[in-house]
Amino acid sequence: MHQFTLSPLEAYVKALKWLVVIVLGSIALYGSYLGISLFRLPSISALADRTTNLTIQVEDWQGKLHPFVVGPQNPWWTPLKNIPAEMKWAVIVAEDTNFYRHEGIDVKALKNAIKYDLEQKRFARGASTITQQTAKNLFLSRDKTINRKIKEIYLAMRMEQELTKGRIIELYLNIVELGPMVYGVGHGASYYFDKPAKSLTPRECAFLAAMLPGPQKVYNPYRHLDRVLKRSDMILGQMRRKGVLTEAEYRQALAEMPNISGMQRKVDQGFSAKARRFFKGLFDIFQ
Repeated sequence: MHQFTLSPLEAYVKALKWLVVIVLGSIALYGSYLGISLFRLPSISALADRTTNLTIQVEDWQGKLHPFVVGPQNPWWTPLKNIPAEMKWAVIVAEDTNFYRHEGIDVKALKNAIKYDLEQKRFARGASTITQQTAKNLFLSRDKTINRKIKEIYLAMRMEQELTKGRIIELYLNIVELGPMVYGVGHGASYYFDKPAKSLTPRECAFLAAMLPGPQKVYNPYRHLDRVLKRSDMILGQMRRKGVLTEAEYRQALAEMPNISGMQRKVDQGFSAKARRFFKGLFDIFQ
């Protein structure tokens, strides 16, 4: 029986065709999966109603999930009208300087982040706008995956279409993490300064905003108070350059040392509790 044998060139072309079919098929399957995933994401329109209450899950510093109410039923909820303008601008200059110019995505920052991540061969820089962070905090996990990033971008674009900038920043300021189970500037103002958010000074606003990249580790004021203060100085400088603060207000804010009595008391209480546990352990050992 005669056996047909492909030439090397024909075998190469055939293998290439199959490779193209497999790649295109994989892309089609992933596109279908992604399309279904995006279609099943929650509705944004309900968030336009400022009386809406939404229950989400937030993590404590041990990684455990807890229910958290986003809306007026949360005792720490603070409407935008009760949040100082300096607080709003402190987070904008710290986290998203183009907040009022983009439509959910800062394309230039995203390109720079992708370039940096490719150089580092890992997800090292996120470049998420305030709108993207709000979408993630409300609806998504913190997993650093391409799927989550695509969902985050899609939700951010929908939020910009259906919500005002004021509503987006109000949501963001009420769900941002500022400490151990401390979410939102209302709780943060009480936790650190023993006062309501509306009474925060420009320095205190900058102090809270300075923690946002990492309140648990890098900018944890319990461990790195000097680092938080240094970054808050930088934020105050940016607020001055944008005209948010006058020169006199800027100088006054720089001269002010945040009254962290609330925080210091918690530090002292935490140290006392650890000391009690330590000596109790020793007592149990030698008993």
